[in-house]
Amino acid sequence: MKTKTLYVKDAERIGISRFPNFHKTGSIAGMKKLYYGKNALLVRCGSWIYNVSSEPEVYYNIAH
Repeated sequence: MKTKTLYVKDAERIGISRFPNFHKTGSIAGMKKLYYGKNALLVRCGSWIYNVSSEPEVYYNIAH
């Protein structure tokens, strides 16, 4: 499943900790199927994957 990667310094700037998250060892497909929906926008930062669907500009403004 597709996620974008966010550097920790950028994550602190945008306040990534306010978004729902799960550990990187969790199932992206499972979380999308059970909780977030198939079109969820997910961003990985460190050991965590965050659902930023409520603010899509976070996902689309990541350069990589």
